[in-house]
Amino acid sequence: MSSRKHFLRQKSATAADRPFAELNITPLIDVLLVLLVMMMLSIPAVTHQVAVDLPGGTAGSSTSKANKLFLDSAGTAIWNGIPIDSDRLRGRLEMMAKNPAGPQLHFESDARARYERFDQLVATIKRAGVQEVAFVGNQQFANWDNR
Repeated sequence: MSSRKHFLRQKSATAADRPFAELNITPLIDVLLVLLVMMMLSIPAVTHQVAVDLPGGTAGSSTSKANKLFLDSAGTAIWNGIPIDSDRLRGRLEMMAKNPAGPQLHFESDARARYERFDQLVATIKRAGVQEVAFVGNQQFANWDNR
């Protein structure tokens, strides 16, 4: 019997000395997580943008016969000095788009107006097909960082 115990002990010792046939993937997962975090930090955040072709020009080249659209701080659209609702504004913008030789649209916004409303008006102008748009009054934002 003692030789049998010796044989079993010898067999189990040799099994423990053999290398594992498994791959330890914990370091691999750690490296992949670090790479994933680095990739997420290096990719810029997706922002909402409205593509608008802005012509280059000087600030003093505006014409006197232009339709003026103003966005006040309360979010009200004002067309040539008169408050206007969205449906009537869309109609006037579509009439402007049908007459490309007509007056240009000057769009100005109050500094305290919400960007969401500004973006809605820009999208309305773009959907109406108006090609000649000038953003006026931007001088108030020239030193925005210094405020």
